[in-house]
Amino acid sequence: MMIEEFKKFALRGNVVDLAIGVIIGAAFGAIVNSMVSDILTPVIGAITSGLDFSNHFIALSSRVTADSLAEAKKQGAVLAWGSFLTYLIYFVIIAWVLFLVVKLMNRSLHSEAQKAPPLSKQEQLLSEIRDLLKAQRS
Repeated sequence: MMIEEFKKFALRGNVVDLAIGVIIGAAFGAIVNSMVSDILTPVIGAITSGLDFSNHFIALSSRVTADSLAEAKKQGAVLAWGSFLTYLIYFVIIAWVLFLVVKLMNRSLHSEAQKAPPLSKQEQLLSEIRDLLKAQRS
């Protein structure tokens, strides 16, 4: 009994669609991350003469004497503001790329919707009946 219920739950359209969305989202995330780290970040680095904040930190303990963030973290508490700033810049770049991709997809979908053939006489009548029924329910 419980196995049948689980099968119904797991194989419903919503769950399968969600699983597909998560898998595609993970693959798309890898593509966007590669675009940022392999294409955009080197270009930004070249423009800013290799400016890299990721290794900048403030020591919060007198025991921290290291010059690199990795070594400083081993020695004690540090405020890794450079690492945070780097991730913030990555986030802005990734959000911008995703915005552009979604905008492009919406434009593509919108142009396809405009190319839809006109409704037949039957479809027009059915649409009018549907609208009248909706109005009566309200």
